[in-house]
Amino acid sequence: MSDLSQDNSKISKQAADVLNRRYFLQQAPLALGGTALGALLAQDGFSSEPAPAPRLAKAKNVIFLFMAGGPSQLELFEDKPELKRFHGEAPPASFTEGRRFAFLKPDAKLLGSTRQFGRYGECGMELSELLPYHRSIVDDVCWLKAVATDVFNHGPAKLFMNTGFQAPGRPSFGSWLTYGLGSESQNLPAFVVLQSGPRGPRAGNALWSSGFLPSQYQGVPLRGQGPPILHLQTPAGFDDEGQSRLFSTLRQLNEVQLQRSGDPEIATRIAAYETAYRMQTSAPELVELSQETEATLNLYGAEPGKASFANNCLLARRLVERGVRFIQLYHTDWDHHGGKGADLTDALEKECRAVDQASAALILDLKQRGLLDDTLVIWGGEFGRTPLGEVRGTIGRDHHIDAFTMWVAGGGFRPGYIHGSTDELGFAATSGRVHVHDLHATLLHQLGIDHERLTYRFQGRDFRLTDVHGHVVQEVLI
Repeated sequence: MSDLSQDNSKISKQAADVLNRRYFLQQAPLALGGTALGALLAQDGFSSEPAPAPRLAKAKNVIFLFMAGGPSQLELFEDKPELKRFHGEAPPASFTEGRRFAFLKPDAKLLGSTRQFGRYGECGMELSELLPYHRSIVDDVCWLKAVATDVFNHGPAKLFMNTGFQAPGRPSFGSWLTYGLGSESQNLPAFVVLQSGPRGPRAGNALWSSGFLPSQYQGVPLRGQGPPILHLQTPAGFDDEGQSRLFSTLRQLNEVQLQRSGDPEIATRIAAYETAYRMQTSAPELVELSQETEATLNLYGAEPGKASFANNCLLARRLVERGVRFIQLYHTDWDHHGGKGADLTDALEKECRAVDQASAALILDLKQRGLLDDTLVIWGGEFGRTPLGEVRGTIGRDHHIDAFTMWVAGGGFRPGYIHGSTDELGFAATSGRVHVHDLHATLLHQLGIDHERLTYRFQGRDFRLTDVHGHVVQEVLI
């Protein structure tokens, strides 16, 4: 790169940094972990007050293993002898009164699981035969056995779990976090999305959208095989010098418009070009899993060059090592209502085989490398499954929003701790209920952010991830 280009790059970065900070201070009065607000003010000449003490953060990265479709807690994590005892009978009215279901008919009967369960680890967590690899991490993760949500259809429920609201247009969790804390990676996006399974998740890219936040905070999907991002390579006929001149000219033109308008989307455009330029070398190296040892590949069950959940889990670890703030993995096909390809036997077993080994391997690998303390790993779907059976050729289970299981590891969550319980049939929480808003509030707290103060003014009101709800669940924290 020429001296002129280097000078322009420095000027560009300085101008964009100042404008971005000023926009941040004007539009988003936050109290963030690690964000010295007073220091930014003083640096830009607005204040001489000392910076406030930052909130202590236990974690700095997030990996969300999202099981799209809603895994059945009653086949995986909740052994219910009474449900088996009354299998095929109508439920007592007191259990179903006032509850909402997506597809169940009024004559639906109780469905006991046929799976064998055991208790594992010092914590004695119940696991079914379908998750043998999870036995190795039961004392490393915090079990949330009474999670609740408000929405019982897939697309809206996925949005609710990811954005805190059931309709498109709100920023996702990853967007809020990268907006609040930024990124430690210079060569990769701050928020990365990886997908596996036969199709994408319902609600699509609205799940990793930045909503009304500047678009630089949206998630960037990476492909699991081939080029990580299409069209990232230098076009034919361009050498490095020519490409550098092109980016330099584009940057100068964008900066002129940025200084005139102050529009943060122009700063996003500048940052996107520069990140893409750096990713031309960093992204191909990232997905080259053959650099890993044979022992690591075997631990995950990963196969270089093959798109899979296992490969994506290994990529997630590599992304954390490279300073990426938020990594979202979506694995689809957990919607087991019954019928062909959606039963609680072969279809469920297939998904468990796809994710069990790699999910456990990710925890063990992060722990062995000293990365788990700083990384929150979340496992779960948008809701659970009903204690009632649904007949669609074969018997499955409908969507259940009142009580289902998730787990969280690392980042100051209590390892080997079982939080919450449900009634003898699995309809509702009897203790330790954790609503989605509570989960978000608790995760943000561990990342050093007060969920009530992470706000953004849009259309005349202040929005936040937890809306006007949520409280930190102190019992699950160290």
